[in-house]
Amino acid sequence: MFIQLFWVLKMPLEFSQLTLSPGSELLVKNVNWAMFENILVEIGETAAARLSYNNGLLEIMAPLPEHEDDKEIIGDLIKLLLEELQVEFRTLGSTTFKHQLMQYGVEPDQCFYIQHELVIRGKKRLDLTIDPPPDLALEIDLTSRTHFDNYEKLGVPELWRYDGKTLEIHVLQDGRYQVSKTSLHFPRLPLIEAIPYYVERSKVIGRNATMREFRRWLADHGVQIFRFGNPKAEDLDSSVD
Repeated sequence: MFIQLFWVLKMPLEFSQLTLSPGSELLVKNVNWAMFENILVEIGETAAARLSYNNGLLEIMAPLPEHEDDKEIIGDLIKLLLEELQVEFRTLGSTTFKHQLMQYGVEPDQCFYIQHELVIRGKKRLDLTIDPPPDLALEIDLTSRTHFDNYEKLGVPELWRYDGKTLEIHVLQDGRYQVSKTSLHFPRLPLIEAIPYYVERSKVIGRNATMREFRRWLADHGVQIFRFGNPKAEDLDSSVD
């Protein structure tokens, strides 16, 4: 059941007071930045809830089990693709990305540093006033809307949105997202068809068998040439066809 509650806060909110059933959502108004950061500290990085903050409006969402399943499978597919391409990357899961001056904060379902992996390699804490945002973010949008404006303000170059059936790829152009048929990072692969297909396959044949099939699919599309050695960016763009 999808729940929307609007509260005007007249006292500090303690997250422990809230109970959300899977798939429900709570919207809280008039949350200042200090309150938002206090809530982040209280729930920690391992909480099951997902948070989004936009100029005083806090959204708290409790994911459904199928939400987590889809997130894990799509994340594994992206990891396998990057590994087959011999591209270094770093995943930061549902890390909270926030910018106090912009008054925005968001927790993607999964995110990847690819082009900027070296920049943040080894860092235990990221500061978006000096560090780049993730290169690719993933949102599983089964019960709540994706906050495109938050990602736009934070400058995430590519955002994938999966609604349980279809994959949308959004590419940042001039500060706004545009729907794209191809990925910035994997421009020659038909991923908007392939990713949903392999998500569904995983529900029939299992996770490991799906990864083996996906690896064969990548080989059929030319990715196997990168299994040994380090590809150059121009090789990636011209060979994966």
